[in-house]
Amino acid sequence: MKITYHEKSDLLYIRLDERQQQVLCNEPSDGVVLELGDDDRIVGIEILDASKRLHLDQFLTLQYRKTA
Repeated sequence: MKITYHEKSDLLYIRLDERQQQVLCNEPSDGVVLELGDDDRIVGIEILDASKRLHLDQFLTLQYRKTA
Protein backbone atom coordinates (compact mmCIF):
# COMPACT_ATOMS: atom_id res chain seq x y z
CA MET A 1 0.00 0.00 0.00
CA LYS A 2 1.24 3.47 -0.86
CA ILE A 3 -0.22 6.73 0.45
CA THR A 4 0.50 9.98 -1.34
CA TYR A 5 -0.66 13.44 -0.31
CA HIS A 6 -0.48 16.33 -2.77
CA GLU A 7 -0.57 19.41 -0.56
CA LYS A 8 -1.04 21.93 -3.39
CA SER A 9 -4.19 20.24 -4.69
CA ASP A 10 -5.23 18.83 -1.27
CA LEU A 11 -5.52 15.35 -2.77
CA LEU A 12 -4.92 12.15 -0.84
CA TYR A 13 -4.31 9.01 -2.88
CA ILE A 14 -4.18 5.52 -1.42
CA ARG A 15 -2.89 2.79 -3.72
CA LEU A 16 -3.83 -0.65 -2.43
CA ASP A 17 -2.51 -2.79 -5.27
CA GLU A 18 0.73 -1.87 -7.03
CA ARG A 19 0.23 -4.27 -9.95
CA GLN A 20 -0.06 -2.72 -13.41
CA GLN A 21 -3.67 -3.11 -14.53
CA GLN A 22 -6.47 -1.24 -16.22
CA VAL A 23 -8.83 0.51 -13.83
CA LEU A 24 -12.35 1.89 -13.97
CA CYS A 25 -13.13 4.95 -11.88
CA ASN A 26 -16.29 5.13 -9.80
CA GLU A 27 -17.31 8.17 -7.73
CA PRO A 28 -19.62 6.82 -4.98
CA SER A 29 -19.84 10.27 -3.37
CA ASP A 30 -18.67 13.79 -4.18
CA GLY A 31 -14.91 14.04 -3.84
CA VAL A 32 -14.20 10.33 -3.37
CA VAL A 33 -13.10 8.27 -6.35
CA LEU A 34 -12.60 4.51 -6.26
CA GLU A 35 -10.37 2.86 -8.84
CA LEU A 36 -11.58 -0.65 -9.61
CA GLY A 37 -9.18 -3.14 -11.17
CA ASP A 38 -9.22 -6.83 -11.96
CA ASP A 39 -12.30 -8.66 -10.63
CA ASP A 40 -13.77 -5.27 -9.57
CA ARG A 41 -11.35 -5.05 -6.65
CA ILE A 42 -10.54 -1.62 -5.24
CA VAL A 43 -6.96 -0.81 -6.18
CA GLY A 44 -6.95 2.91 -5.42
CA ILE A 45 -8.85 5.55 -3.48
CA GLU A 46 -8.63 9.25 -4.32
CA ILE A 47 -9.95 11.80 -1.82
CA LEU A 48 -10.39 15.39 -2.98
CA ASP A 49 -10.28 18.22 -0.41
CA ALA A 50 -8.64 15.73 1.93
CA SER A 51 -7.79 18.24 4.67
CA LYS A 52 -11.51 19.10 4.96
CA ARG A 53 -12.61 15.44 5.06
CA LEU A 54 -9.91 13.86 7.25
CA HIS A 55 -7.75 14.75 10.23
CA LEU A 56 -4.58 14.49 8.18
CA ASP A 57 -2.31 15.12 11.16
CA GLN A 58 -3.60 11.85 12.67
CA PHE A 59 -4.03 9.94 9.44
CA LEU A 60 -0.61 10.74 8.05
CA THR A 61 1.37 9.68 11.11
CA LEU A 62 2.09 6.56 9.08
CA GLN A 63 5.20 6.64 6.98
CA TYR A 64 4.20 8.33 3.75
CA ARG A 65 5.64 10.10 0.78
CA LYS A 66 4.52 13.72 0.37
CA THR A 67 4.71 15.34 -3.06
CA ALA A 68 4.24 18.94 -4.01
